[in-house]
Amino acid sequence: MAFQVALSFEDGITRFIDCGPDETVADASYRARINIPLDCRDGACGTCKSLCESGSYDGGDYIDEALTDDEAALGYCLPCQMTPQSDLVLRIPSTSAAARTAAATHTATLTEIARYSASTVGITLDVDDRRALDFLPGQYVNVRVPGTELTRSYSFSTGPHQHQVSFLVRITEGGAMSGYLTDRAEVGDRIDFTGPMGSFYLRELNRPALFLAGGTGLAPLLSMLERLTQAPAPYPVHLIYGVSTDQDLVHLDTLDDYADVIPGFTFDHCVADPASSARNKGYVTGLIDEKALHDGDADVYLCGPPAMVEAVRGHVAALGITPAGFHYEKFAVTAGAGAGAAR
Repeated sequence: MAFQVALSFEDGITRFIDCGPDETVADASYRARINIPLDCRDGACGTCKSLCESGSYDGGDYIDEALTDDEAALGYCLPCQMTPQSDLVLRIPSTSAAARTAAATHTATLTEIARYSASTVGITLDVDDRRALDFLPGQYVNVRVPGTELTRSYSFSTGPHQHQVSFLVRITEGGAMSGYLTDRAEVGDRIDFTGPMGSFYLRELNRPALFLAGGTGLAPLLSMLERLTQAPAPYPVHLIYGVSTDQDLVHLDTLDDYADVIPGFTFDHCVADPASSARNKGYVTGLIDEKALHDGDADVYLCGPPAMVEAVRGHVAALGITPAGFHYEKFAVTAGAGAGAAR
């Protein structure tokens, strides 16, 4: 039996390897031709010291100079000595280039175009080599806009174990991907993408969690929720979803479905437009208080446009609360043919 180990590098690239229960993570990495930092291989130098963000393992033998007891208690480990007891997620202290690896490129067929509103489109892809595509819930890929050399970044809105993969796209005037989806896209089109990438992904939940989404920033949180249907956490998870207008609201029925099947999951939404028919009018910050943050004993996952992310961070700081974990990702909406990421 082999366990799956996700190696998350400093530049956002994630590579997945198989590692046997009696094999060190370092040996499995080198067998996969991924050169993680390594020197002594004996647990003496600490060169390979990494942070385990999810999973259980046997830490092996090492000396204090390489890894102190305090560091081990925080989840730091030595890949040259550790052997897995479950699937793992490791944060590796180097870039993928230094490890002589790179993100993989995949080709897929467009199988569905869901036009939720004038502002939001969902796309679903059937990936040719789906078994070779692994990702952590919350991560993104760089999608090449068909007919161009431009790429745009989109987070998976589906979970790692679903056969097809889906994304949410914000439609913008003059946007490269927006123009393709509005004017030219057809089921059966071939689409290339590279990834997975990003350090915004679901860690092992050891306390309550607060998910915060702005617009199509809902996508990675949907992927996280799908993961929780497979491995429910013994802690409550609450999601607050904010948009600008009523037409921007999508997947409320999906959130209802998740509330039915994920123990302890609840959600609320708000709309900034004063003319909205939503119960909550305003911004997500209006729904964040000490109770939502469990007085700091919570992990926060936040994805949205830069202004929203900064507003939430400022609001939480003003409350005088420091969450136990705070993970966030900003995205920019890019119009025209210039470079940049758009969602």
